[in-house]
Amino acid sequence: MKASGGIDDYISKQPENVRPLLEQIRSEIRNAAPKAEETIKYGLPTFTLNGNLVHFGAFKKHIGFYPVTSGIHEALEKELEPLDCEKGTLRFPIGEKLPLPLIRKIVKLRVKENASK
Repeated sequence: MKASGGIDDYISKQPENVRPLLEQIRSEIRNAAPKAEETIKYGLPTFTLNGNLVHFGAFKKHIGFYPVTSGIHEALEKELEPLDCEKGTLRFPIGEKLPLPLIRKIVKLRVKENASK
């Protein structure tokens, strides 16, 4: 996987308390999709593999996680229920523990979806 200074730059420009959260998400994505490439799209860190997999980014009160519109909401309905989410968007409040196993599961689902295209 080619490391992208773009994501490094993006993370370095975020508030100090947010940087570790973004790195945790990045690490989970890398582990779940080791062949995915990093880039910046729509001003957000993005991982691609046979198309866009996921985007994520920091906002004032939350981390946004965007698994591209897909079947994850149907596949993971019970796991997503307690979260602030809508089609194609999940919001993780800053200051709360990130659902890293769920992020990993979503990325793996996205890899399968993109592979079946």
